[in-house]
Amino acid sequence: MKAIFAIILFCFSAALFSQTQIPFTGKRDFNIEDGASGSGTPAYYLDVKKNGNVHFGFLQINQADGRETKEEINAGKYNPEVMKVHFKTYNETFYVKFNKEKIYLTDEKGNIKKSNDCCPVSDMAKMNCPCESILYK
Repeated sequence: MKAIFAIILFCFSAALFSQTQIPFTGKRDFNIEDGASGSGTPAYYLDVKKNGNVHFGFLQINQADGRETKEEINAGKYNPEVMKVHFKTYNETFYVKFNKEKIYLTDEKGNIKKSNDCCPVSDMAKMNCPCESILYK
């Protein structure tokens, strides 16, 4: 009986200590890639809940008619390696990872992507920049 109790206690303790520490709770805005002009660039955000669930969302306002398009999804528990985000509205899937200060656009394995679209507009000479953004409160 003691052995069974010890095994249960060990499994419970391992589960508690194996949970990844979430970098913050609350809502943060971000913009990794520049949008196409004329359509209204979507404003993306993530919202980390106290229980570790991470919600991603966007709000896009069409510049021509003022119509709003928005969606929020639950991407699951925080994973520091990579998180899959799929928005049904535009059938858009991307992978990200984030910490306390930045969010990164990645591939399925968590490798940070590089693209000309991720280079700052202020520095047109740069090419193939890492796809990252500061998280704004």
